Amino acid sequence: MKAAVVRDNCDGYVDIKDVQLRDLKYGEALVKMEYCGLCHTDLHVAAGDFGKVPGRIIGHEGVGKVTKIADGVTSLKIGDRVSIAWFYKGCGHCEYCTTGRETLCRNVENSGFNVDGAMAEECIVPADYAVKVPEGLDPIEATSLTCAGVTVYKGLKTGDLKPGQWVEVVGTGGLGNLAVQYAHNVFGAHVAAVDIDDAKLAATKELGADLTINSRNEDASQLLQDKVGGVHSAIITAVSPDSFTTAVNALRPDGTLVAIALPKGDMGLNISKTVLDGIKVAGSLVGTRQDLAETFQFGAEHRVKPIVHTRKLSEINDIIDEMKNNQIVGRMVIDFTH
Repeated sequence: MKAAVVRDNCDGYVDIKDVQLRDLKYGEALVKMEYCGLCHTDLHVAAGDFGKVPGRIIGHEGVGKVTKIADGVTSLKIGDRVSIAWFYKGCGHCEYCTTGRETLCRNVENSGFNVDGAMAEECIVPADYAVKVPEGLDPIEATSLTCAGVTVYKGLKTGDLKPGQWVEVVGTGGLGNLAVQYAHNVFGAHVAAVDIDDAKLAATKELGADLTINSRNEDASQLLQDKVGGVHSAIITAVSPDSFTTAVNALRPDGTLVAIALPKGDMGLNISKTVLDGIKVAGSLVGTRQDLAETFQFGAEHRVKPIVHTRKLSEINDIIDEMKNNQIVGRMVIDFTH
């Protein structure tokens, strides 16, 4: 089968190779991939930013249909449409797995990083960890919800966002445009979208953003303090350390900064503001199986609509360049059906 694998020199790109999958083990299912989105995390993996994994099949925004099941599988049947997400599998018995925080498992396996992922014609998944894609949800759109969607949905929950509150979404790309939709359409919140790209900001305006701010031209934090008294939470999806540092200043007292993006480096915190205003800083890592099921359901109910474009597997390194150059609005999805 054809698959996108990390190069031997881990230079940030992938090679398209013929790969032979191993046999299924107890409790596993074989999935014929239909679509797989390319995420910025895939670029980190290809570059060895989390540790070098040459030869690894990337991909964790996958959707496909089950074609074979091994002994011990009771949660899936042949023909089921399922997702392959970043959270591939936890140990199942640690304090995090047993208390609804399974993505923090210290023995977690991640698709496309420490196990082979979904950017291939076929993929193996542990059946109990493969979340079904509901009827009514377009499988192409489901790819984006499998990672970007569930990541921002969990981030908004982490920020304890409530109806009528203000949230700042910093970065309006593949994650940010979905954060705007979930915040506006699911949480019933007011949204301030912040970016340096006018085209992306215009797209978020159409998706429900109440305010759009080009931070290249305006001081977003000061503007939000002046206009709305500061935001209740700020969701950072921009791959820029400065975005984290400046967003703290947009928060009102008792506000929460939710860190989602993974730029290199450190963020700065004004200690006086953090202490005197009771500021909270929280990291938010993708989402659990339950979070993903909820994310999918809101997609099936058409409360969110990802911006997706299908591409060929042969174009994947071109897409990587486009992502690096900040040229993409929404998500590029590899089509394995043709």
